[in-house]
Amino acid sequence: MLDDLIVTSEKSEQEGVRPSIPFDYLSVADELYSGRIKVAGESVAAEYREAGADLAAEFAALLDQAKLTLADEERRPEEKLPPIDPESIAGELGLDRPGKNADFGRMRRSFAFANHPDRVAPHLRQRAMIRMQVANMLIDEAKRRALAAARR
Repeated sequence: MLDDLIVTSEKSEQEGVRPSIPFDYLSVADELYSGRIKVAGESVAAEYREAGADLAAEFAALLDQAKLTLADEERRPEEKLPPIDPESIAGELGLDRPGKNADFGRMRRSFAFANHPDRVAPHLRQRAMIRMQVANMLIDEAKRRALAAARR
């Protein structure tokens, strides 16, 4: 299908031929907005829970990779490097303080505002990328736990 579109688009420049597979973004948006396309909430929630089932292994792999990557990181004597361990990042996010109505989107945005790799010094970008990955994993896990608790 993609090949058909690519070949047709190349021909269309030369011969004025239209693709054989019409695609109209507005009609797709209208279908989604109309409500005729439905996504079952239970199946989506089940997939979301399954995606986080092996979170401990993901954390371990991410931290091992981070330690290897940061082993040769140049350290400036006057500079205190931000931590990459999950406990410290959870504390920065506020996940260590139990809250009934935690706003996970706000947590993610405020952490990204302060720690995104594009917003830190060039020599700290690798560390910032790891911190963002760990923070996203922690927030996703907290979200899963909140959804599971709400279902009970």
